[in-house]
Amino acid sequence: MTMAFISDIHGNYEALKAVLAEIDRRGVTSIYCAGDVVGYYAQINECCRELRKREIPCVMGNHDWYMAGGGFCSRSRSVNDCLVYLRTIIEPEHLDWLKTFPVQREIGDVRLVHGGWTDPIDEYLKPSAEYFEQVQGRVFVSGHTHVQTVQRFGDKIYCNPGSVGQPRDGDPRAAFAIYEAGEFTLHRVEYDMQKVFDLMEAAGFNDYYYGGLKTGARNLRRLAD
Repeated sequence: MTMAFISDIHGNYEALKAVLAEIDRRGVTSIYCAGDVVGYYAQINECCRELRKREIPCVMGNHDWYMAGGGFCSRSRSVNDCLVYLRTIIEPEHLDWLKTFPVQREIGDVRLVHGGWTDPIDEYLKPSAEYFEQVQGRVFVSGHTHVQTVQRFGDKIYCNPGSVGQPRDGDPRAAFAIYEAGEFTLHRVEYDMQKVFDLMEAAGFNDYYYGGLKTGARNLRRLAD
């Protein structure tokens, strides 16, 4: 079975539309999300609605967890600034949907989490042969780092599909991966960022909160940086 994997959408519906259109163009109908549907950007309801309409299975990301559980991030004031706003706009049915996310899924031979297999929700995984020697399974997918990669460790294979909505690997294009016949392929698509910028500005956020989208920067930064 051919499967597409997406992750870290973060309320960026413009990027999500472009990714899903490309997946559709490739004829892939089985799509799975490695978490963080919400967080950061303003179109969280549109993102939730689209994934629910398509019945795309998700796992719990740390931003989904903050939103669903009413908590905050202990390491980022900017994340919490966004959460305060996003909690004022999320529709109740989408909030209830986030609460249903499991922390892991197994799809055939694929093991899917958001973070890693030590902490499924909030581990910044550093893939290595030693790490995966300790984990049962053969095919692994996780998100959270926003860095797209495929790595093999003996007979095991690991993929991070990268981030749909906030790439942090120096490539601003929206990212996803396809798994077919035991192999992953990595893909990127361009999208119109200006609507994301305009919506964030209208919500009262300056460009520090979205400027990094222009370059795929590892950290939040202003457009002029």
